Amino acid sequence: MTDAESSQPRERHRGMVTLRRDAIPPSTADERLLDSRLRHEWKTKDAWRALRILSEFVEGFDTLADLPPAVSVFGSARSKPDSPEWKLGEELGAALARAGYAIITGGGPGVMEAANKGATEAGGLSVGLGIELPFEQGLNQWVDLGIDFRYFFARKTMFVKYAQAFVVLPGGFGTLDELFEAVTLVQTRKVTRFPVVLMGRSYWQGLLDWIRETMMADGKIGPEDLQLLFVTDDVDEAVRHIVEAGEHLDEVQSASARRAAREAGDS
Repeated sequence: MTDAESSQPRERHRGMVTLRRDAIPPSTADERLLDSRLRHEWKTKDAWRALRILSEFVEGFDTLADLPPAVSVFGSARSKPDSPEWKLGEELGAALARAGYAIITGGGPGVMEAANKGATEAGGLSVGLGIELPFEQGLNQWVDLGIDFRYFFARKTMFVKYAQAFVVLPGGFGTLDELFEAVTLVQTRKVTRFPVVLMGRSYWQGLLDWIRETMMADGKIGPEDLQLLFVTDDVDEAVRHIVEAGEHLDEVQSASARRAAREAGDS
């Protein structure tokens, strides 16, 4: 850390509010909402929290409604600029931008910053959806369009609603959370089937082996569920998979619309 960085005051963003130094509360909005020790607040504060939650959805929907086709990119906030996943994220962001996609990340440092940087430098639209955390604060400098959220679940909706695909690079618990939520939504058909790409074969191989040899072998998922994950080390292959999946979905939807029109005409 440089002297200039160390002299900067601690800062937390909470929606439209910026907090510094002693004004930073000891807990986050999510933590207070879900803390069962605060039962005495449920009747006095949760109704107001509901309005705040609603406002986050309204702000997100209104801000992102005009996005071009976009891809959500996830990965570790702890990755350094000289790490393989940082370089992969930057290359991926640029390739997706050249293919005509906006990039949506969590807006933080690490892989998120790398993907935002690659997209911005390639002339694409770079979106960051930040979250109030006790650490890892502020949107990175490469975000063109940013929203700060208090609540994880409102933010997660935006990642899914406005993406045509998910690309998951090496990361920790937060990355795994986003990965498995996406796969679950696709598996249960809560969202239109779209590609979920894992980048970094060596990083993900142990997890994939466990899914195959334990979950699938024990009948907890089917062989077709494993096919929901596309694994690659190659950025061009990842982008090609996303583009082809989008073209296939367009063809299916067009055929469905033509069939519906014929049936309506016959009736």
